[in-house]
Amino acid sequence: MIDSHFPPGAPGPALQRGGLLRRGLLRTLAAGAGALALPDAWAQQPRKGGRLTVATQSSSTADTLDPARGALSTDYLRANLFYNGLTVLDAKMAPQLALAEQFSTDDAIVWNVKLRKGVQFHGGKTLDSADVVYSLKRHNDPALGLIVRAVAQQFESVRATGPLEVEIRLRGANADLAVMLAVSHFAIVKNGTTRFTTANGTGPFKCAEFTPGVRTRAVRNRNYWKPGLPYLDEVSLFGIPDESARVNALLSGDVDWINEVNPRSTKRIRGEPGYAVLESQSGLYTDLVIRQNIGIARNPDFTLGMKYLIDREQIKRAAFRGYAVIGNDQPIAPSNRFYFAGLPQRPYDPERARFHLRKAGALGMTLPVVASVAAAGSVDMAMLLQQSAMKAGLNLRIKRVSADGYWSNHWMKSPIGFGNVNPRPTPDLLFTLFFKSDAPWNGSGWNNPQFDQLLVLARAETDEAKRRQMYADMQVLVHQKCGIGIPVFITNLEGYSTRVGGVTSHPIGAFMGYACAEQVWLRT
Repeated sequence: MIDSHFPPGAPGPALQRGGLLRRGLLRTLAAGAGALALPDAWAQQPRKGGRLTVATQSSSTADTLDPARGALSTDYLRANLFYNGLTVLDAKMAPQLALAEQFSTDDAIVWNVKLRKGVQFHGGKTLDSADVVYSLKRHNDPALGLIVRAVAQQFESVRATGPLEVEIRLRGANADLAVMLAVSHFAIVKNGTTRFTTANGTGPFKCAEFTPGVRTRAVRNRNYWKPGLPYLDEVSLFGIPDESARVNALLSGDVDWINEVNPRSTKRIRGEPGYAVLESQSGLYTDLVIRQNIGIARNPDFTLGMKYLIDREQIKRAAFRGYAVIGNDQPIAPSNRFYFAGLPQRPYDPERARFHLRKAGALGMTLPVVASVAAAGSVDMAMLLQQSAMKAGLNLRIKRVSADGYWSNHWMKSPIGFGNVNPRPTPDLLFTLFFKSDAPWNGSGWNNPQFDQLLVLARAETDEAKRRQMYADMQVLVHQKCGIGIPVFITNLEGYSTRVGGVTSHPIGAFMGYACAEQVWLRT
């Protein structure tokens, strides 16, 4: 076992099969696009104190303090306030050590984890191996119905091998385990915790108030195991579903940071002194979801016809004002190292769409399409799709629904609708959570045994060339047969007050990969 030689709280080395590899600490503290010009020494000098107020795009009675049940960006941000994982992802999507002091393997099947000493939960208990064993094993309890169970089923066993040592044995090799465990769902909770009316984690903040659908208030954890962090005294988090109201709250000074900024609002934010727009390229996408297990969508020609109705260039211009990268009905973004550039781009072709819709018997039909501001850009996308469908002889009736309750009441339930998928650090996680036949978020109800088999094989393949080919084959299958249409990958846009220091972009998602509260500070 190789010692990291990093002091507690320092970002550890990146992890590789067979040991640990040092990486330099990323220290970029530049403000986002549109920030005020400030003297370098002042701009980069952290200071203690103050309250950060954050407004996200969603809030409901389904809000949770259980990191394993997080379903939206608001939940992920909340989880990172109160909990830590064994590992964490840096801005290059490489895994770094967090609660784990060592993380090693010889075969990518048996992984040995050594925990940091002296880490305390908010309630006073010291972290030990029993907490990690409990936190990881609870995902496989079918009675709990936890979100990443499809991923956790890779665990054959999780057992303590010492007070601060844990062995994770997988059912098959997975070279990405350290990356997988960095997602907030796998955050470590206290052994035996079953109720989450408050949060008792090891994270940078303690829970002072939690009212689902209303507000979360967090206060500094003065016993945090990372020396000097966090800088903030307090964080207040709540939801404002309406984007224009969110922008108004930012520019009026009621909040310091917002996400899900509409491209139309960027000029307004940049035009106000003291405010900035943060742009982050990522794998974020809003997808057309066609439930292939009900109604006319059982016919593969209907799905194919609908995909040919997607005018990607127009969606990029009209719905996202150019803040997007053209997609191709598969979820791996062009910036990902496993992106298959050889997949022919599907064109916008109403005549070809008419051909397939006629074969499916859909011409002349009137079908509802559910859209909501909860799925970024989906209302605009639905209107553009409606116009294209008219040219092909299909009538689409747009049903616009409230953001409140959209994900629980409409997503994956409506025959035709839209989803919004946050970036995931690896193709394996993305495919496992959203495209595997038994995936919890398999929006289209797609079931393809060949895809499922390739997913398992790719997970265990340590030869990158072979793995790349498997992921290419899977992208082709999704592109050709799955009931998911992905027009573009959306540039993540956030607005913030330039009184917030240390703001950087992160490819995993908004709010610096949902972990901003631990790193930023407030200028006077």
